[in-house]
Amino acid sequence: MANIQYYDVILKPLVTEKSMALMAEKKYTFLVHPEANKTMIKEAVEKMFDGVKVAKVNTMNRQGKTKRRGMTYGKTAKTKKAIVQLTADSKDIEIFAGL
Repeated sequence: MANIQYYDVILKPLVTEKSMALMAEKKYTFLVHPEANKTMIKEAVEKMFDGVKVAKVNTMNRQGKTKRRGMTYGKTAKTKKAIVQLTADSKDIEIFAGL
């Protein structure tokens, strides 16, 4: 496994209708590095955002879709998605505040 730093773990936040509805329950969704595990994701979220405490992390691997261009078939990249549950006394994550 590669040496992944905490700032390489979280690639970008995932903003969908379902993820916005989960924010009321203090659950935030991120696209993460495919080789990152749950403890690495927890540490990265707590280091990147001040005053945030993570209660639990759920991850899911998404396979790449098969795409076609003319007669040639290919696959898009595999991704990994993480849903991070914050504790009740934790602060909210600010990047989602204006959405």
